[in-house]
Amino acid sequence: MDPGLRSPLLDFFKRGEVARDVRLLAASGALAPRALEQIGLLAILTEDADAEVRSAAEATLAKIPNESMASFLGRSDVPEGLREFFRARGIESVPGGDSSDEPLVDVEAPAAMGAAVDIQEAGTGEEDNQSITQKLALMGVAERMKAAMKGTKSERAILVRDPNKLVSAAVLSSPKLTDSEVENFAKLANVSEEVLRTIGTNRGWTKNYGVVAALTRNPKTPLAISMRFVQRLTDRDLKMIALDRNLQEPLKLAVRKRLSDANEKK
Repeated sequence: MDPGLRSPLLDFFKRGEVARDVRLLAASGALAPRALEQIGLLAILTEDADAEVRSAAEATLAKIPNESMASFLGRSDVPEGLREFFRARGIESVPGGDSSDEPLVDVEAPAAMGAAVDIQEAGTGEEDNQSITQKLALMGVAERMKAAMKGTKSERAILVRDPNKLVSAAVLSSPKLTDSEVENFAKLANVSEEVLRTIGTNRGWTKNYGVVAALTRNPKTPLAISMRFVQRLTDRDLKMIALDRNLQEPLKLAVRKRLSDANEKK
């Protein structure tokens, strides 16, 4: 089912691009950083192709008292699709529900990943980053996802470049993520195109001009995303793009046309 909820993490589950062990962990309620994502994931996983995953998701939902679920469903940010899912199960929303972002099911992280979540925020020195990188390299996918959502800024800076797209999506779903971090990610040439596409299609993040400029000047950004932002760029950024040899020619042509049109109006 589609709960009508969007997030980088949920999108992977909707597309069926998640390994069974990670789906099982999500079905236990352990992966979601926010209440909305936790309940959305559980709703999706009740229709999983794997019987064990479906059973785990149902068992997790059964742990949530009907009163708590009804209060959650009354939140203004809950999509109608999710309300309909629970209405079919006999649970109606109660207006003015709890607005807390805390997950409705509190699941302890497996012992193996406890150290990942508890790593303290380190400095920015090369030795500190190397230490964190080494610790993350010893973790499995599910553990890195957990660190991506609940870990430190230093961990997110490393994990957003993880070759596993689920891990980088977990970074972008972290409730701890700041606008300045997103802007820095948009400048990176060593993140996946999926990360840049996700940032570029998020209305909240692209309200920030720094994010828009960074995406447009990043050679790794998908062309369709870059082209969308040409009309929003300042003359300074347009001129820099027009002279950048690393950027795709269709983008540079669109930028030159805009500069030419602007000059004609003067």
